Amino acid sequence: MKNYILLFALFPLISFPQTNISYEDKIRIAEAKRISDMYGEKLWQGWEKTHFALVLIYDEVEFLINHPNPSDDFSLIGFDTLLNSNIYYRPRQFNKHFLATFPAVNGVETIVVGTPANTRKSSIEWIITILHEHFHQYQYSQPGYYNSINSLALSGGDETGMWMLNYPFPYEDSNVNAVYDSCKKILINIFKGIKEPDKTYIQFYLTKRNELKESINENDYKYMSFQLWQEGIARYTEIKLLQIMLDDNFDFSDEMKKLDDYKSLKEHYDEYYQGEINLLNALSLNENKRNCFYEFGAFEGLLLDKVNPDWRKEYNTKKFFLEKLFTE
Repeated sequence: MKNYILLFALFPLISFPQTNISYEDKIRIAEAKRISDMYGEKLWQGWEKTHFALVLIYDEVEFLINHPNPSDDFSLIGFDTLLNSNIYYRPRQFNKHFLATFPAVNGVETIVVGTPANTRKSSIEWIITILHEHFHQYQYSQPGYYNSINSLALSGGDETGMWMLNYPFPYEDSNVNAVYDSCKKILINIFKGIKEPDKTYIQFYLTKRNELKESINENDYKYMSFQLWQEGIARYTEIKLLQIMLDDNFDFSDEMKKLDDYKSLKEHYDEYYQGEINLLNALSLNENKRNCFYEFGAFEGLLLDKVNPDWRKEYNTKKFFLEKLFTE
């Protein structure tokens, strides 16, 4: 009898891996999918055809949902009615802090993401980030995307794709920094309402932008343009989805509203948008490097909305160079 007592005393100390996605995370994923289904196609033609495959990473295991062809190392848990998908799991392989999209499972472009707690994001921030990553799935699925990437000839022989993060852009060049700062100041003036984006001021911006182009060599400019096109417009998509949701009086689900960190859409948007302007102002090339291109590209996308409202129709055919989308 003493042995049984000892066994039961020790049992609570034994830790078992999580065997399913938490109910709260299911609510968040389902809400991201609902927003995507409601508004994605209004923003980007062809969005609805893009797979929403996702790996959610916990401390010890990771779960796969909405995947058309799971690899054999995943085991089926079953069909989940809230997510409207089969759920699969395996021991954790990816960093639990990931927020990324790449062909992670059987060559399919997959969102690979840690939980809100591990990525230090609130529920709404996490949902919008999932949609940012889904936009990357949309980009990568476009015909000719990878051939176009290769035609930039920027990899320097790197076949892993890490050149996209590690390309030796002249971030610390003082002249490049000065011209970049001039360009971002114009964007800040427009989106803080200091200057009206009339034809003269737009031309002033494009002139300064051309000075930025002339301050770096051809490959450096191709790299910057690629980052603005890819990461900048992904960040732009976050902003535009929130704006469309606000205009449509979108209401989060009752389940979302019960989460501990819930905020109203308006409250979140106001904080988020002001935060993006503040980041555009605060980030500098020499200190923040590639991260600058997210906000710079996002607000250039918002400027394109003012100058050429139909620019998104040509986004996938005029790849990597946003200046081609400005009209006179």
